[in-house]
Amino acid sequence: PLPQSPPGPYRSVASLKALTTGLHPGRDTLDGVFEHAAQHFPNRDCLGTRQLLSEEDEVQPNGKVFKKVILGDYIWLSYREAYQAAAHFGSGLAALGQRPQYNIAIFCETRAEWIITAQACFMYNFPLVTLYSTLGGPAIAHGLNETEVTHIITSKDLFQSRLKVSQGLEQIIVVDNKPGTWTDFPKGIRVQSMATVQELGAKPENLSKPRSRPKPTDIAVIMYTSGSTGIPKGVMISHSNLIAGITGMAERIPGLWYTDDTYIGYLPLAHVLELSAELVCVSHGCRIGYSSPQTLADQSTKIKKGSKGDTSVLQPTLMAAVPEIMDRIYKNVMTKVQEMTSVQRTLFVLAYNYKMEQISKGYSTPLCDRLVFRKVRSLLGGKTRVLLSGGAPLSAATQRFMNICFCCPVGQGYGLTETCGAGTISDMWDYSTGRVGAPLVCSEIMLKDWEEGGYHSTDKPNPRGEILIGGPNVTMGYYKNEAKNREDFFVDKNSQRWFCTGDIGEFDPDGCLKIIDRKKDLVKLQAGEYVSLGKVEAVLKNCSLIDNICAYANSDESYVIGFVVPNQKQLMTLAKEKRIVGSWEEICNNPEMEKEVLRIITDAAVAGKLERFEIPKKIRLSAEPWTPETGLVTDAFKLKRKELKTHYQDDIERMYGGK
Repeated sequence: PLPQSPPGPYRSVASLKALTTGLHPGRDTLDGVFEHAAQHFPNRDCLGTRQLLSEEDEVQPNGKVFKKVILGDYIWLSYREAYQAAAHFGSGLAALGQRPQYNIAIFCETRAEWIITAQACFMYNFPLVTLYSTLGGPAIAHGLNETEVTHIITSKDLFQSRLKVSQGLEQIIVVDNKPGTWTDFPKGIRVQSMATVQELGAKPENLSKPRSRPKPTDIAVIMYTSGSTGIPKGVMISHSNLIAGITGMAERIPGLWYTDDTYIGYLPLAHVLELSAELVCVSHGCRIGYSSPQTLADQSTKIKKGSKGDTSVLQPTLMAAVPEIMDRIYKNVMTKVQEMTSVQRTLFVLAYNYKMEQISKGYSTPLCDRLVFRKVRSLLGGKTRVLLSGGAPLSAATQRFMNICFCCPVGQGYGLTETCGAGTISDMWDYSTGRVGAPLVCSEIMLKDWEEGGYHSTDKPNPRGEILIGGPNVTMGYYKNEAKNREDFFVDKNSQRWFCTGDIGEFDPDGCLKIIDRKKDLVKLQAGEYVSLGKVEAVLKNCSLIDNICAYANSDESYVIGFVVPNQKQLMTLAKEKRIVGSWEEICNNPEMEKEVLRIITDAAVAGKLERFEIPKKIRLSAEPWTPETGLVTDAFKLKRKELKTHYQDDIERMYGGK
């Protein structure tokens, strides 16, 4: 028989039509798209920031000090004002010696100034190097040195706490209004505020200078991915890549053209999911109100008790969230349900099950929404009409819960920095779980056989294999990394670029994709069985006792082990039942507790149909949560396996009998 070519490509039936019309006819670069928005919606609110009214230090019972803030209303820049701010900033950067097609870096939290900087760079054709604020010092220095930047835009907090100045740096521009008096920066580097640079750019002699406009093929962004392995790689994203990506995304979000949508921006803008989502909003005249994970809701850590979080004030209609944040909301609400009176709890469960049945038939439940779920819905401001999830797999339980309690569809998407974050997004009327939807109009998808893992495009009932994404949203490759480019990207006979994702997918008969595995997560045990660590984690994450889990296996051992971040409330309840007392650390380190949690995990694994050899035989409970700051997970909360292995090396040796 002839060799099987990969089946596909799978594509959206609307693909060619939607892409030929594009976002706005004749606007084929990002500065053109922003200009179009400023001309069509000049007086609409564009970027909003909450006023800081006061901040104070609050001493906790354990002696730790938390900074608490009281915030006022949102202050808005209109589209015309935002466009002007960007034009002045770009002109000012040019006056300071920044030249077209020479890299410039931004290292800053998600805020209005970030997008203004990005738009200024798009206008003046300065490729923008983006760095995660939680990358480690060496990784940041690597990005700055590799891209040879002379100018960097940052904030005072990040500059003082994280930035290691690289060679060749000449100008540091601080987004805060008053950079204050600093003495600890290196000699020979000028530090000034964004406002000063804008004033310089607004001078008629600078504004009147002709600017070098970008071409669609020019690089708009060099985005350093936080990579779960090795040193970060800079992904080169052109103007046409981003426009194709946001065209694809916008096509899946119903009613963008006709509504006055408000989007809440709080995820890192150095991540492709957030940048694409905000560019979709700007291209359609939506408002973007800025927030942060610490000030998102009334209960958030930085919000002073009794004052309002950002969602309550902004009441967003659109929101993107990583599963980690949705899981947190889900667990918080479920804990509150446990604390209700038995009558209230019964009512909640009845309403929940009734609504689940109704939405699976395509019906809405206005009465239940108003009487039972309104309170939960108000956690996100009460007006959310679409929630978008990306960055990692969302558990079925959490997705169902968000659908039901927040009374809006949850679109799950799949994409990578290398494909502009675009690949698939589920349709808003599709209430099935565990799937990431059909290909976007900008993407084609093929499945390539992977012999070692036993996945084939001829598998029955559904084809399976490594996901390859092709289309105009597939980026230009990695910056200064030819070897990796040859490995991960290729161009087909029709001159279309493709990216090999390393993820394993399966297509359902209706054209929707499921992510079922990852090539890098596969480990072969001593007896020859292959274990997918990602699959084990996905099943066990549904267990309410687990906040996070990392499965680990050594090829010369016969079993899997696991590191577990337990849910504090649930574990304390379990400890009480077992009459085990002590501090949080002592309970996590108690061998009896380890045994007890392992028993519950094993039951969950059996219920989740894991094979015998896939079930962890030993575990370690971690008293410390894993956050991007600890360096054990990426900014999108994906596990960094290498770092976790190093961190738990002693425990690995103990669980594998001290080998």
